[in-house]
Amino acid sequence: MTSSPELAKQIVADLQKSGVTDVVYCPGSRNAPLALAFAESSLRVHSRIDERSASFTALGMARVSGRPVPVVTTSGTAVANCLPAMVEAYYSATPFVVLSADRPERYVGKGASQTIVQKGLFEPYAPTVTSVGVALEHPQVHINVSFDVPLVGPAVSPESTVGTWVRPDVDKHEVSLDITKNTLVIAGDGAKEIPGLEDVPTLAEPTAPAPYHPVHPLAAAMFDQLDKPEQIVVVGHPTLHRDVMKLTNEVPKIVVQQPGEHYVTDPEGTAQEIATDLKVTGQPRDEWLKVLDAASELGAEAVREQLEQFTGLTVAAAVADSLYQSNALFIGASNPIRDMHLAGLPFDGVDTYSPRGAAGIDGSVSQAIGVALAHQAADPTAPTAPRTVALLGDVTFLHDIGGLLIVDGSPRPENLTIVVANDNGGGIFETLEQGAQEYRDAFEPFFGTPHTDVDIAHIAEAYDIEYTKVIDLPSLQKELETEPDGIRIIEAVTDRDNLRDIHAKMRARMHV
Repeated sequence: MTSSPELAKQIVADLQKSGVTDVVYCPGSRNAPLALAFAESSLRVHSRIDERSASFTALGMARVSGRPVPVVTTSGTAVANCLPAMVEAYYSATPFVVLSADRPERYVGKGASQTIVQKGLFEPYAPTVTSVGVALEHPQVHINVSFDVPLVGPAVSPESTVGTWVRPDVDKHEVSLDITKNTLVIAGDGAKEIPGLEDVPTLAEPTAPAPYHPVHPLAAAMFDQLDKPEQIVVVGHPTLHRDVMKLTNEVPKIVVQQPGEHYVTDPEGTAQEIATDLKVTGQPRDEWLKVLDAASELGAEAVREQLEQFTGLTVAAAVADSLYQSNALFIGASNPIRDMHLAGLPFDGVDTYSPRGAAGIDGSVSQAIGVALAHQAADPTAPTAPRTVALLGDVTFLHDIGGLLIVDGSPRPENLTIVVANDNGGGIFETLEQGAQEYRDAFEPFFGTPHTDVDIAHIAEAYDIEYTKVIDLPSLQKELETEPDGIRIIEAVTDRDNLRDIHAKMRARMHV
């Protein structure tokens, strides 16, 4: 029978052979054999005390590197804390591995301490397997390994014969596309560049590749006045704007499914074709390009007219203006990602990430730190760490302040600026139906959720993180010119009282 220390060494050797370079480890007793095996390996180990934070840190790193960063837990509820990150990984097509230690099967269901049913815990998002070799077949997977006592002791270093993780492909289906017809590409989170569509006008969300012919998102509101596109191509997972999603249901569309995706974005089931490849013919008509250029310029003007007030939109525009090539950007999934889109992202040369797979706000501080760690590890020979910027709303930031805790001796971000746009609550709800005047009596306790007594300066001090507060645009612009030695928090105190009016004015500006 293989001892627990020998089994752990085999797992670690297999992980290394499979292409894994980093793991995020959480302390525990049942996973002690893995801890000691990792200590003797050449893998970079990032230690965290909170499994939820650990899993989102691993997810952030995997977004950048494109390879799994296993999060390692002990048995019991520790494993369950990784479920939100697994869900986001599934819907964003990000490789993700949970490696959990388990008690022997004879103890499950018998009242043994720290023992739950761990098999199948992540279904339907990821299967449970018991070895690295089997795990290689799955982009998201739960490796659950039972360790019996003794948990520590001598073990010989084994040889590994496993392969490497390969992103699964999808069944091929090529569709012909004549782009002499008025065509619009809508590219969402996770979109990849499609050969032949380079010259087609593209409404690209911030995490999509920067298009050659961009279309401003506010332009979608003008198609009740203009001729609609004759056809739309949807790539990735676009979800940010209601006008855009409405358009995709009104116009014939082709949805492109990409490798690694478990599903395509077609909520109403209106796609005419689901393709994996396009055979593109023709060129866009000049008249069509001019129409969309004019609509996009009007959209950009509508945004610029609303930047005098210091809101989350103004903060996003300032952050966008501060970016330059080789930067990495992480954006919170709520208002910040929408504001960034309105402000003009995506930019060429700026790698942008946001948890838009399942669009949750949870774990965003941890993911931003994971992005920064992977971004700076991409070129270890660089004389200085490349810049990473994160833009988060206040609720998103407060939801994951535990992500700021990094265990002594673990790698730390060397150049991460976290900008918190603090409007004292859930600003996004101001712009939705529940933000209307007739619902104001219930709005603050149920949607606004103000937190006036929380002092972000004290939070930064508790984690020994550099902190600055700004209350206007010039101050924010000045602070964004400075890069930190480590992590820095810039709190931008904004207002949400007029968000509904601002968005109404921008939409009204599009109807001329």
